[in-house]
Amino acid sequence: MRSLGLAMLCSIALGASSTARAEQQVWRFDNLKRIGGFKVEVEGAPKLVASPVGPALSFDGVGDSVLVDGRALVGASAFTVEVMVRPDGGAFAQRFMHIAETNSATGLDTSATGPDRNARLMFEVRVKDDAWALDVFANSASGSRPLLFLDHLHPLGRWYVVTQTYDGKTYRSYVDGVLQGEGDLTFTPHGPGRVRVGARMNRVDYFRGAIAMARFTDRALPPEDFLKVSP
Repeated sequence: MRSLGLAMLCSIALGASSTARAEQQVWRFDNLKRIGGFKVEVEGAPKLVASPVGPALSFDGVGDSVLVDGRALVGASAFTVEVMVRPDGGAFAQRFMHIAETNSATGLDTSATGPDRNARLMFEVRVKDDAWALDVFANSASGSRPLLFLDHLHPLGRWYVVTQTYDGKTYRSYVDGVLQGEGDLTFTPHGPGRVRVGARMNRVDYFRGAIAMARFTDRALPPEDFLKVSP
């Protein structure tokens, strides 16, 4: 099993001095009571398993998820979201983190019918044979952008840090600090909302694998400041 990089052991909240003024939140998925300081609603039977940073939550890909009653990056015009995750195979399309803005008119975290028009940030995987590709998506009142590159495949059953960033113009995705792809994005900062982990907010496309932690930063970090899982 790979272990956490030395830089993160020294300072989990901040990277190099250039990020010292960034506001960050670190969420550890090491229990089923509170995550990121927020209450958790459990669906199914997620289990605690070992990870490079301690206990992590494992999801069965069928009916396991947790709903976190709050979210990070409210009001942020730029961001970095990093997740330490272990995809374990299963269905082709799986959503493992859905960061939603609650619609102020409907009070819902996702559209009740039809396509989801709520503002959100998504982390997903696409599984092909014994490998997976990262799929991320950002949506806001002013624009949206998917980033999926099926030719960037990674072995299943290993721990990775997957990242999405937005610097005010360009939206990017990374696996272990390696750029997967990028595109222009016009983005309106999100309001308050909630986060479902292990499935999409409307309880479809369940994730088979484990999630150990996430870090949220209100600016676009450079890859050298990302969380790392060392050999």
